[in-house]
Amino acid sequence: MGLISQQPRSQDGDLAQGARVEVTVSQVRAWRNQARSGALAQNIDPAEVDWLLYEGARVDRLGFRLGQPGDRLGLSRSLEELSQLWAQRLGDRTPLQYLLGSVPWRNFNLLVSPAVLIPRPETEAMIDIVLETKGADSAGIWVDLGTGSGAIALGLAHAFPQAQIYAVDCSTEALKLAQTNAERHGLGDRIQFCQGSWFDPLAEQQGQLEGMLSNPPYIPSGEIPHLQPEVSRHEPHLALDGGDDGLTALRHLVQTAPQYLQPGGLWLVEVMSGQSAAVCQLLQDSGHYEVPQVIHDFAGHDRFVLTQTKKRES
Repeated sequence: MGLISQQPRSQDGDLAQGARVEVTVSQVRAWRNQARSGALAQNIDPAEVDWLLYEGARVDRLGFRLGQPGDRLGLSRSLEELSQLWAQRLGDRTPLQYLLGSVPWRNFNLLVSPAVLIPRPETEAMIDIVLETKGADSAGIWVDLGTGSGAIALGLAHAFPQAQIYAVDCSTEALKLAQTNAERHGLGDRIQFCQGSWFDPLAEQQGQLEGMLSNPPYIPSGEIPHLQPEVSRHEPHLALDGGDDGLTALRHLVQTAPQYLQPGGLWLVEVMSGQSAAVCQLLQDSGHYEVPQVIHDFAGHDRFVLTQTKKRES
């Protein structure tokens, strides 16, 4: 196809800054049509092809959409390389986010790898829920438990410029990636990264936390093999497996959070659709929380459970 080869490359696989592969609009359109056919044949959203073109090869959207067939476009990856990535997407069902090494989330572009769960758009709402509940002027201590890529911690640091943010994960690889994401977005000095299980690294913050957020593992162990192959084969089971009933981590967070949250401290978790009633019952049975609130996502699924620890009686 007359492609330029042997161009210098950056660490993330793109051509080095300033180096571009030149192809015609018609060549890109032909590649796109073929890739979309492959996606449809495997029940993969063909919109992913455009994501690969625009994010993975930095194709100029306007030039591609409005250009004449013979017009030339500059790509940061060759069409052969895009074909290799797309073959891996179709053959191994590797998530495109892992193939590209990044994912957009709120106003961030987060680095991701198979060491961390891919941040979902639904989870973005957790930051909005906190802002609606507490306002943006919190100067307290907030924690993201099971931070993974660091998405929620970064969202908290951006939403609460005066607050202290802690990000906890038991995975060394995940913490390294989360710290890199924080540094890339100028938030490295705003977040304390701690390795350990849930609240364990926060012994010195007992009774001081203004809020706790978590997107914990909540998939019942027996359901994981039956999830989409993108999830069951590639995402870390440590971040998915919630035990026999899916509630192991959630049960632990219910039981231990009152020791670390201040009176009136916010408790917010993401849950699997259909789990909210069980989580609310756990919270009510503990006796340490106000009446919990179930919050639905944009698709109408029960997605979040919000409550606060009871305030001391005067």
